[in-house]
Amino acid sequence: MKKTVNIALVGVGGQGILLASEVISRAAMLAGSDVKKSEVHGMAQRGGSVVSQVRIGEKVYSPLIPEGETDFLVSFELLESLRYADTLAPNGTALINTQVITPVTVSSGQQPWVEDIEARIEKAYPNRKLMDALKMAQDLGNVRTVNMIMTGALSKMLDIEESVWLQALSELVPAKHLEVNLKAFALGRGLE
Repeated sequence: MKKTVNIALVGVGGQGILLASEVISRAAMLAGSDVKKSEVHGMAQRGGSVVSQVRIGEKVYSPLIPEGETDFLVSFELLESLRYADTLAPNGTALINTQVITPVTVSSGQQPWVEDIEARIEKAYPNRKLMDALKMAQDLGNVRTVNMIMTGALSKMLDIEESVWLQALSELVPAKHLEVNLKAFALGRGLE
């Protein structure tokens, strides 16, 4: 990859964002690219926002994506996609899981729910792909595979061979969970 590719994964603690960013990073390294990664997961264990940035290229100097230069925003949760709308490059692509995790501030009555979320997403992301990764994971019998469904969907957009992705998964996912994660990855990769 000559040009540096900037990927931001966003969502809520417990959705497997950090494993997904590890798989993406490992696949890129196995493919011969330089990779830098950063993550922020302050209140992740309490359902807080989680962000991981992965930068892939011939030579990457910083793990942080400059503002407005994210090529691929991979959002594991609907509302979190809006929180990071300003980070996407003008020609960037958003992959958005339609799953909704109600924030504590909303469920406690401190803030109202965003009523026009679909319209806001449509306006913020002209180039977007929405998917119900939670439903797909439920159909697989393991809701914890949403992350690999999202990773599989992203993998089709990156110039990395499928066999390299499978090697990265095999290296990072514990053996007892590998089969279902490979199935989830294949489901995401097969999305049109």
